[in-house]
Amino acid sequence: MFLANIRIWNFRKYGSSNEIDLNNPNLDLNFTKGLNILIGENDSGKTAIVDAIKLVLKTHSYEWIKLEDYDFFDSSNRFRIELRFEDMEEEAFHFTEWLGFEGQGDKVKPYLRIIYDVSRTSQRILPADICAGVDSQGTPLKAAAREYLKATYLKPLRDANLDLTPKKNSRLSNILQTHEAFENKEEHRLVTLFQEFNKNVAAYFEGLDADGEILKDDLKGKELKDKIDTFVELFIDEKYATNFDVTNANLKSILEKLELQILEQINPGLGTMNKLFMATELLHLEKDNWTGLRLGLIEELEAHLHPQAQMKVIEALQNKQDIQLILTTHSPNLASKVKLENIIICHNKNAYPLNNKCTLLAPDDYKHLERFLDTTKANLFFAKGVIMVEGWSEEILIPALARKMKKDGLITKDITEAGVSIVNVASAEFIKFAKIFLRQKEPYLTLPVAIITDVDVPAYEKELAIDSGGKAIKKGKNNTYNYLKCCEIEVTKQSLLRKEEIEKKFNNQSTHVFVTESWTLEYSLLISSTLGKHVESVLLDMFPNIDTSNYGSELAKKLLGKDIKKTEFSYQLANLIDPNSDDYDDSIKLDTTDQPIASLMEAIKDACN
Repeated sequence: MFLANIRIWNFRKYGSSNEIDLNNPNLDLNFTKGLNILIGENDSGKTAIVDAIKLVLKTHSYEWIKLEDYDFFDSSNRFRIELRFEDMEEEAFHFTEWLGFEGQGDKVKPYLRIIYDVSRTSQRILPADICAGVDSQGTPLKAAAREYLKATYLKPLRDANLDLTPKKNSRLSNILQTHEAFENKEEHRLVTLFQEFNKNVAAYFEGLDADGEILKDDLKGKELKDKIDTFVELFIDEKYATNFDVTNANLKSILEKLELQILEQINPGLGTMNKLFMATELLHLEKDNWTGLRLGLIEELEAHLHPQAQMKVIEALQNKQDIQLILTTHSPNLASKVKLENIIICHNKNAYPLNNKCTLLAPDDYKHLERFLDTTKANLFFAKGVIMVEGWSEEILIPALARKMKKDGLITKDITEAGVSIVNVASAEFIKFAKIFLRQKEPYLTLPVAIITDVDVPAYEKELAIDSGGKAIKKGKNNTYNYLKCCEIEVTKQSLLRKEEIEKKFNNQSTHVFVTESWTLEYSLLISSTLGKHVESVLLDMFPNIDTSNYGSELAKKLLGKDIKKTEFSYQLANLIDPNSDDYDDSIKLDTTDQPIASLMEAIKDACN
């Protein structure tokens, strides 16, 4: 049995100004049987999904969940949540009168649909039952059946020290009470042990040992009790006496006295205690004789855990095949560790699973990406926009260029302010990364994804040269080459074809490609009308012995060859462009008509706006 789907109308941010249409929910989200990770930027609706599930199912922690006006979308007066459970052949007998059936012949399978439909007036929120059934209204779900649908919930910013501390109604005692190890409450061995302990305690204060013999060497306890009894006789009645008792001999009070610790650990930190608390709370999902739902809801798993601990915990949870988990996270470390098919991106009032039924990714693409999605690339899941680049040069230069564009009034927010992530795919294999955001069917993911690449046409680099008359000829041993002129001639015919090919391949839905038409990024910067002279100064600084009488061609040779250290080149140029740099050159004025770098600026605009 697992939660297969949630549908939401007008709950929190998932809503619209229209009346509720049962055929068109504001959120229609499928879950997988095992691990589900809800990720996305802040206020993207992750917690709303978890709270909707928790509101309908309630939790094993018996926390009080009260409806508030902010649970209703905007000014709407009604919200509705539907949960659908499947693969419940073993648990179906708990819900016989509410089940629906699908399929034919021996392939008929039961399912359960839970409905929570709430309305409000201008004065108050109206009480509503949790219902179930195949029709749009359902019938009230009985309390006994609801007990088998409770979820296990771990709140964000857990105070594990407080939750594991002995006290009345402690969280630890509540967890243990519901475990099968404590089913026999009246005759449990712990009760017997405490009864014996209480007898020994009472005997001590009577001046006796465990066998009823008088304690000859320690009568302090009896003396203390006798003094209290003297006052009791005076204050109340001489018929009254006192009795010292450790605890009531019932299982609940005994469990409330228990404290859970790590063996031989003195004052463990928050991280250790947090992991201990999670291990204890998840006991609900590991009951051997449980025939109900095994669903865990965990918010911000990373709270109080350092990156390596996060990865260790999520790997352990990911290997749990017999339980279902729905997690929220802000951690790229976790996102980089889980399988891509388990991730659900929350964005712009919708949620987008990345499994192979939803994206354009092929099975091999998943394997490739899971190997290459490290923490630096996994931040793309938490962004409001993404810029994909193929190397360090772009990764270093784009933020500096964006800050300069903001200063020059070309955009209103730079990369950081707009919440945009730059992802260096370290190759031209953009298509696999781009497919993460491409959907098989609507609704499409509206997250802007800008791909920056160049034509990088290699043919003329090796085969062509320019003769003295300016005509392109085949390269030969005795020819002299003007690399710069060669590039200028060939780019006009070859790069445009290449640009067309790239755009056709990558432009899809909200993913757009921006191609620097003039050979490579570095060469485009060199021939830029606004940045060209600064590129020249950087290259001349890097190559002080260059032939300055023909430096244009010589610099092109450096770009063509492997002599240039691109990261150093990009770093020095970024310092001149970036208004936040000490080396910033205020004389630079960007111009959107500067064709060689226009695509770079358009890509930044696309992602940041």
